[in-house]
Amino acid sequence: MILRWAKIALAAAVAFSYTLVVFDNLTDYGSNYQFVRHVLMMDTTIPGNHGMWRAIDSQAIHTLFYASIIAWEIATCFLLWWGVVRLMRAIRGSAREFDRAKAVAFAGLTLSLLMWLVAFLDVGGEWFLMWQSPSWNGEMAAAREFVVVGIVFLILQQRESEIDS
Repeated sequence: MILRWAKIALAAAVAFSYTLVVFDNLTDYGSNYQFVRHVLMMDTTIPGNHGMWRAIDSQAIHTLFYASIIAWEIATCFLLWWGVVRLMRAIRGSAREFDRAKAVAFAGLTLSLLMWLVAFLDVGGEWFLMWQSPSWNGEMAAAREFVVVGIVFLILQQRESEIDS
């Protein structure tokens, strides 16, 4: 039973993290918007780099990018909390029932992994050369989040056995 509680606690910890991220992005919209804006404008990358043709200097597109990130985070947060509720409901069920209850949490964790990998590391880091910016570089934070969520995903995916319940 302790392993099930551990899995639920880890999924809840990621859900809580997303709750804070969504709260911060909605209550301090401007600060994080500036991050997105500078990454897309590529205005702090290495001067004279040959990738500057990728820069986007449109406030409408900056807003669209940021709004899509927030929507992605809200969807992830919702799925994670829903997954935690499903796991809690299945805590005393059979190993098979508990394994089936993991599906929604996996959907939330997968959305999270894709956000950190695709949106931040691939698009921000590589396409918009965020790695070149000394001031608007979120690659380390994105990599850290990807690793943490990935570890939770791997722990949660471990199959239940009847002996655990």
